[in-house]
Amino acid sequence: MPSAYAGGLVRGGGAQGAYSPGTAPEGPAGGHDGGMAGLEGMEQPRGDGRATASRWSPTVEDEHALKALESYGNPAEAEVLLPSRPESAATARRLVQVVVLRHWNLTAGTTEDAVLLVSELVGNAVRHTGARVFGLRLRHRRGWIRVEVRDPSRGLPCLMPVQELDVSGRGLFLVDQLADRWGVDLLPRGKTTWFEMRVTDR
Repeated sequence: MPSAYAGGLVRGGGAQGAYSPGTAPEGPAGGHDGGMAGLEGMEQPRGDGRATASRWSPTVEDEHALKALESYGNPAEAEVLLPSRPESAATARRLVQVVVLRHWNLTAGTTEDAVLLVSELVGNAVRHTGARVFGLRLRHRRGWIRVEVRDPSRGLPCLMPVQELDVSGRGLFLVDQLADRWGVDLLPRGKTTWFEMRVTDR
């Protein structure tokens, strides 16, 4: 198993729920929201700096995004199952795009960051878990959005040091830099890797 996805990172054999003030979830949805547990039983706060990412226009793929929504369903209403293939990263990006930008009416900057980060979580699920499918779920409550990727592996991702010239291994580094909080919930079968971002509701 790749070192970036090694198990055994949570003491006591499982992640314990941890909440920051004012950010507890509204309650279980989709049957697998185990709370906001992170690695070592804590959520991971935003990194000190922001990563430099290539710019993305959230209006470019509107037509494809709407087609993805029609084909797979709305991940803001219920978990959407996608095949564990590299091309599913594009589908996940489009679903996040149309929900965050069009349905939730949030900013292009928020959409851009959410699209980038869901692509990294999906990439990890596809490359490292051996799953046939993975689940995508989006949640929005006042002042926050949460994006979850569920897979059947209980191997936990690990935030690895990244050097300036590294061309791979940046997935969780970007999540750590751009998300306000992120973590992993261990499930009876598998896990949910998630990130949360503060937003300004319009």
